[in-house]
Amino acid sequence: MTESPTRAAVLPAEPTQASRFGKARTAQSGALLEDYVELISDLLTDAGEARPTDIARRLGVAHATVIKTIGRLKREGLAVAKPYRGVFLTEAGESLAARVRARHRVVVDLLLAVGVPFEAAESDAEGIEHHVSDVTLAAFARFLAGA
Repeated sequence: MTESPTRAAVLPAEPTQASRFGKARTAQSGALLEDYVELISDLLTDAGEARPTDIARRLGVAHATVIKTIGRLKREGLAVAKPYRGVFLTEAGESLAARVRARHRVVVDLLLAVGVPFEAAESDAEGIEHHVSDVTLAAFARFLAGA
């Protein structure tokens, strides 16, 4: 008796699979900037400033890495840096931070709703929030609204 392959075992068409992997690479590239703007926004709200040393400590990366990424944020029009005053978000940066924060909250709430413990939900949401599509995120929100 021959078993039919499961859904997961069937390879999708090449263009479909390439599109999926491309989406994942794009999300991964944007995830770094999203994490930075979200943290900068949180630091500005909490402490009134976002210094590169504080960002480095909170992200667990080297100071040089933060300086390099701040440069990228500036080139993308998401942040400005003032000598001896830290990093500030532009209007576009604040808008992105708000969207990322909202996505994070929906993902955490969904994970909590299906029984994931709080710490695991917060940790797992850090990865999921950058990769989930708007369609899936909207489905999460509808599910939560009905739960």
